[in-house]
Amino acid sequence: MSEATVRRRYNGLAPVERTRQRRIALLEAALELYGIDGYQATPVKRLCQQAALTERYFYESFGDREECLAALYDGLVHDMRSATRAAMAETGSTDLPTIVRSGLAGFIEYLTDDPRRARVVLVEVVGVSPAMEQRRHGVLRDFADIVMNVWSSLDTEVPPQDHHLTAVALVGAVNHLLVYWLMAGRQQDPDELTATCASLFTAAFEQLHKH
Repeated sequence: MSEATVRRRYNGLAPVERTRQRRIALLEAALELYGIDGYQATPVKRLCQQAALTERYFYESFGDREECLAALYDGLVHDMRSATRAAMAETGSTDLPTIVRSGLAGFIEYLTDDPRRARVVLVEVVGVSPAMEQRRHGVLRDFADIVMNVWSSLDTEVPPQDHHLTAVALVGAVNHLLVYWLMAGRQQDPDELTATCASLFTAAFEQLHKH
């Protein structure tokens, strides 16, 4: 697509809004291509073709391909976190199993509703660079903190450090289970995944109280 065509498409918009919409178009293209063909298989040129933009506009929004991946990942994680928190809040319950199951359902549903999201979040960001690994592990720690905060708010008997280690282990288990679901052909029903994870969380919490 020529730059003249691109200019016509965004004609009448303020410069800042034009830039924002081009960035959105590139991120939508990234989700499609990274989420189906993979990050490594998608050069900048192909990404721009998918977004119907020239490479000039890619570099208007992103310094390089990894920066685009990071922005896509951050956006998906933000929405995934919001879905998890909203699902827990909507229960209106103080019953731990109910809250945990609802939060897990929100988390799992967000990823399984669109396998492209799952592939980007669970697979495509792994091992890209040390900086991306730091970002990814920061997200895992953040979700472990969500789990720990829920437990701590309902239980003051178990030391926070015990909550933390158990939460880290459980978040890792959920992450791996979803990778398995994705790589094995998405055969399991999301409700089955939720039930399995909820059982692990409940058993772990009960185990903490035995010490």
